[in-house]
Amino acid sequence: MSRGVSRYAVRPPLLLVLLLCQAVISVHTELVVVPVTVTDARGHRVGGLSQENFRVLEDGRPQPIAVFHPGGGPVTLGVIVDRSQSMRPKTRALLSAVSTLLQSTRAGDELFGVGFNDRVSFALPEGRPFTDDAAALEAALASIRAEGRTALYDAVAEGLQHLQLGRSDKHALIVVSDGGDNASRQTYARILDLARRSNAVIYAIGLLGTSPTEEEEDAGVLVRLCRDTGGVAYFPQAAEDITGVAAHVAGDIREQYTLGFTPGERTDGRAFRKIEVMVTVAGQQDLKVRTRAGYLTGSDNAGKGGRDGR
Repeated sequence: MSRGVSRYAVRPPLLLVLLLCQAVISVHTELVVVPVTVTDARGHRVGGLSQENFRVLEDGRPQPIAVFHPGGGPVTLGVIVDRSQSMRPKTRALLSAVSTLLQSTRAGDELFGVGFNDRVSFALPEGRPFTDDAAALEAALASIRAEGRTALYDAVAEGLQHLQLGRSDKHALIVVSDGGDNASRQTYARILDLARRSNAVIYAIGLLGTSPTEEEEDAGVLVRLCRDTGGVAYFPQAAEDITGVAAHVAGDIREQYTLGFTPGERTDGRAFRKIEVMVTVAGQQDLKVRTRAGYLTGSDNAGKGGRDGR
């Protein structure tokens, strides 16, 4: 799909629109869902926790946890791959990352891919918003030629909007790129706005060259994009590190905890509600929690869909 593609409105997600970590998101019903990643002092994910290990505060006030899922479950996943001219020498690394990401998917996942240079195109045929065939999607992404300039923001915008067609509670985008943008019509402010209205978390695998002066690379763009939406940007230093990083990203998405609570009565007129999540585990110290900072109230935050709006 090119940048001139028409938009179709879709119904809001059944439960909410959410983001991880420091992102602010919108909620359309009475349930606020909070995805949470817990790590130990060495940065390893901590699994096996129960609802009793968690406390959720909204604007400093404890909220009863109404929904708890310990991880797993289907994911709506979009893989955004940079096929601009600057990525041509990194094609092998890119395909290695994509292969690892897609091999980690499971039955029930909804998958799609977006390739971009100075234009944006979906890997799946028109009228087929998702697939569960990871091998076919990998082949379709690999067939996109590396040429032209870089419309990263346009591609992320298309991906965020297309995610709204997904039915799972977990939505994620993974961007594989060198981070440059020299051809987008969208701005970073627009991307952040879409992300805050979207049921998504963005991760990035940054494939940078050996020279820090390569003109079309920009690690800062990827770091900011992920930080502002609650994800993480990784920059593997060697080819042999790429598969490990991709596997770690896939595991992070799959294994996050999901908490839900009913928001308190809105009497102060403020749109933003701050969320804090606390974890207490006997015998374990220095646990870290990654989750979103809050959510936006209000009903004007419905997302827009991609090619096949429902």
